[in-house]
This record gives sequence, C-alpha cells and structure tokens, in this order.
Amino acid sequence: MKLGRRAALILLILMSVFLLLNTPLIWKWMYPIKFQGEIVSASQKYKVDPYLILAVIRSESGFKTDRVSKKGAVGLMQIMPDTAAWIVQQAGFQPKDDQYLYDPIMNIHIGTWYLNFLLNRYEGDLVKVIAAYNAGPGKVSGWLSNEQWNGQREHIEDIPFGETRQYVQRVLYYHDRYKNIYDVDLQ
Repeated sequence: MKLGRRAALILLILMSVFLLLNTPLIWKWMYPIKFQGEIVSASQKYKVDPYLILAVIRSESGFKTDRVSKKGAVGLMQIMPDTAAWIVQQAGFQPKDDQYLYDPIMNIHIGTWYLNFLLNRYEGDLVKVIAAYNAGPGKVSGWLSNEQWNGQREHIEDIPFGETRQYVQRVLYYHDRYKNIYDVDLQ
C-alpha cells in the first residue's frame, strides 16, 4: 500500500472514530444521569436548575450514595452533618432516622433546598452559589467584602482557596456539559 493510501485510510479511520465519539449516545454514556426522577422533582420543588444539581452531584460524589469525604460530608451531594441538621430544622424536613444523608432522595432534597437558599442569598449568581456550596457562605461573603474576589466567572482564578477555585471550575464545566448533552430532557 502506498504512503498516500495509508494516510488516507488512517485519516478515514480517525474521522470515523471522531464522528462516533461525538454522538449523543456516547456523550450520554460518558455523562450519565442517575436519580433523574428525584433530581427533576427536587429541581421543580425548590426552583433550582436541574443541570446545577447534576453538576454538583457529579462533582461531589460521582453519583455514589455512600460517599463520605475526609471532612465528613455525606452522600450524593456531600452535605456536612451540621449543615444538614440546620437545613432539616429550617426546611421542616422529617428524616426517618439518623442515617438520612445516605438516602438519595433525602440527600437530593436537602442539597437542592440548600442550593435554593444560596441562590436567594447571592441573587441567582451561579458562580457565587457554587463557591459558597463548597467553601461556605461566610467565606464567600468575606472574600467579596474584602475584595479578594469579585465573584465573577472571569475571575475564578482570584478565589483564595485552591480547592474552591477548582471546584467552581469543575461544577461549571459539568453544568455546561450536562446542559448541552441533555438540553431539553430534564425540563
């Protein structure tokens, strides 16, 4: 086989692989949705973008219900037990037992309620909300008032905590990815 034919064959194979990888089926396989019904339900109940909920779950736990972080955050949305106890009191949730953060439905509702709380606190500013979900609203409000960070997406690199900076970038990436892949599937 001549060099030109070999190059053409390789190019044809590469283009075919690229086209195959760029199909909706492959993207949905790479970015699955688990607990879709619960996510849509919580999204509608608390008026939170379902793609934000998905992005947080993907970033926090990779859809693993039994995940516990080194700092003690629990479940799908990695909620700290103290924060969860405050949310349960504020929102009037009635958990069945003390293991409620491992229950995917309860965890999604508690985490989504908290996202709604943060959205109200930061007037719908997604970047600030994501940063506050990770670092806590006290830290984010402090960074904003001390002008360490202006809260804008274009200035994420100014977030003082590296973990929070990377978290915000990751959640925004997943948010955009899920929104592009599932566009109208979750509305």
